Amino acid sequence: MSEHSVYLYAIADATVVDALGDMVGGMVGVDDAQVRTVVEGPLAAIVASVDRERFSEQAIRAHLEDLGWLEKLARAHHEVVDRAAQAHSIAPVRMATVYHSDSGVRELLRERRDELAETLDRIRGRTEWGVKGYAAPAPAPEAAETDSPDTPSDRPGTSYLMRRRTERARVAQRREHVAEAADELHHELAGLAAEHRLYPPQDPRLTGRSDEMVLNAAYLVDDDGAVRLAQRVDAANGDHLRLEITGPWAPYSFTSLGQP
Repeated sequence: MSEHSVYLYAIADATVVDALGDMVGGMVGVDDAQVRTVVEGPLAAIVASVDRERFSEQAIRAHLEDLGWLEKLARAHHEVVDRAAQAHSIAPVRMATVYHSDSGVRELLRERRDELAETLDRIRGRTEWGVKGYAAPAPAPEAAETDSPDTPSDRPGTSYLMRRRTERARVAQRREHVAEAADELHHELAGLAAEHRLYPPQDPRLTGRSDEMVLNAAYLVDDDGAVRLAQRVDAANGDHLRLEITGPWAPYSFTSLGQP
C-alpha cells in the first residue's frame, strides 16, 4: 500500500465544515483523491490524501514543464475550490501545496491562526473578478489629401517623409489615449472594490490575441457590488478599449497561502 501526503486546497472557518461537507464531501479532485476536511480550533482545511511519490517536491518540480500534467492539475484543483466557494467564503491555497500529513496541516492552522482568521475576515462576502483590457483597433486614417501648392509634386521623397511623420504621430497619440483610458478605468474599478491587484500584460502567445493588452487586473468585490462593477466595464467598451470580465472566482489574488 502506497504512502500518502496531504494536498491542501483552501482554508475556511470551522463553523462551516458541515456546509463544506455537503458541497465537496465525497468529491474527487487532484490525483483522483476524495476531498475531505481537517479541523483545528476555529479553522478548517479542505484537503485530500494523494500519493506521496507522485506529489513529492521532486516529482512536482519535474512536471513543471509538462503542460498536460499542469492543465489536469489546475482543472482538478480549481473545480474543488470553486465548488467549496459556493458554500462559503474560503481562502484558496496555491496549486500543488502539499503537506506530509494531517499533523502538518493542523500545525499550519495553529501557527498561522491569527493570520488565517484575518484573511478569512477580509474576504468574507467578497469574490474576485478579473478584468483584461485590449487596445481597440485604430480607425482607418482619412484618405490622404492631394498635393497642395505648398507640397511640390516633384519632391516625392519629402512627401513620403511627411506622411511617415504624420503616421507616427497619429500612432503615438492613439497609444497615449488608450493608456489613459485603461488607467482611468482601473482607478474607477478600484474605487468599487475592497482591494485590487495589477498584473503585467500577458504575452499574446498566452492570450491568443494579436491586439495589445493594456490592462490586466483583479478586483476583490463585495457580493452586492458585482453588478455595478460589471456595468462599469461594459460601459467602458468603446473607441479605445476592448474589455473582458471574468468571475466570480474564489479570491486567489488576495490570499498569500502557499507551500509550507
